[in-house]
Amino acid sequence: MSNASGLAGAAIAQAPARVRSGGSGMRRFMRQRSTIALLMCLPLILMIALLIVYPAIYAIYLSLMNKKMTRFVGLGNFTFLLRRDTFQLVLFQSCLFAITAVVLKAVIGFILAHLMHNIPSRNQRIWRGLLLVPWVIPLAMSTLTWWWMFDPTYSAFNWVLNQFGFKSIPWLGVGWTARFCTIAVNVWYGTPFFMIMYLAALKSVPEQLYEAAAIDGANAVQKLFLVTLPMMRNIISITVLFSLIVTFADFDIVRILTAGGPQDLTHVFATYAFQVGIQSGDIPLGASVSLFMLPILAVAAYFVLRGVNRRSREMAA
Repeated sequence: MSNASGLAGAAIAQAPARVRSGGSGMRRFMRQRSTIALLMCLPLILMIALLIVYPAIYAIYLSLMNKKMTRFVGLGNFTFLLRRDTFQLVLFQSCLFAITAVVLKAVIGFILAHLMHNIPSRNQRIWRGLLLVPWVIPLAMSTLTWWWMFDPTYSAFNWVLNQFGFKSIPWLGVGWTARFCTIAVNVWYGTPFFMIMYLAALKSVPEQLYEAAAIDGANAVQKLFLVTLPMMRNIISITVLFSLIVTFADFDIVRILTAGGPQDLTHVFATYAFQVGIQSGDIPLGASVSLFMLPILAVAAYFVLRGVNRRSREMAA
């Protein structure tokens, strides 16, 4: 009896110590930086899960259903789309629109960033603010202005052409001309983003590298290809990838300017998915159209990010 009571007393005495130890362990866990970071990011994680992950999973589910959403058809919607001439045209137009626009934005943005980098600081702030205006204005509003300038009746461009004796051009009424117009508006809108990213990258390049290249006898072109571009490769890759994703999903420009016309020659994935899924009432088929962007962007992201990781390891080594 005495031994049993002694053991019970020892257990009772140790219980508060265990409670205190557990409490201190919990406090240590809550004070860890990783825990604090997780708790601070938790609202954003929940928002991403609610607004991005769940709709994406639901879109995949819808794409596997029939038009009435009553029967599972597997990949039937995708095979049906690939056999349609209109969707093949949409696939070609989407790739043409995105790749051409991104290349032009990257080239023009790099040129503007290089010119901006050589302007004195006071004037640079003024020009930088002016060149950011296209990116700051709401896209729908600026696209409506472009639509007015391309309008066949009240076109400002045609008025200028008429003043010099040239005939009016149906800017949005002919296939390749309409494609050029949609690409031009996208380039006008997205170039300032490239410019500001490349300008930040240019300012991070150490001046000592240019001085060493000058000592070795390098001219301006050699400095560009041997110093500037190698130091900017990662930011160029990430910027191009981000812009490619956004441009593939572009909706406002094509929808406002041409609504996919003439004769479906300017449709991209987003506008065609809207036409098929919302206007025609075939939501599963519209979801299938939108999901065709996924493998294209996944392949592009894989190669771009693999190159970025490889170059980062080389620089660290």
